[in-house]
Amino acid sequence: MSNSSSTVPRERLSKLRERVTDEQQLTTGLRLIAIPVRFIGFWVAVALPFLYLPLLVGGLSGSELTAFVALVAVNALALVVGHNYARS
Repeated sequence: MSNSSSTVPRERLSKLRERVTDEQQLTTGLRLIAIPVRFIGFWVAVALPFLYLPLLVGGLSGSELTAFVALVAVNALALVVGHNYARS
């Protein structure tokens, strides 16, 4: 019978610790970036519909229609980005 050690070699253990530390730092960094991005997305989604009113009151012709569609698209994107703002 061979007598194998059940301990992890020190080199391998140090590499594992470095990897875990790097992953934790990446996760923490992403969370720190996500908080202000969600904040901005949430408030843009709240405020942007107020810009629809002048376009709708004035009527939607050529360039106004393009602006309206662009505003709706940006609002949809802001809704997706800011969706979990209250949970973070």
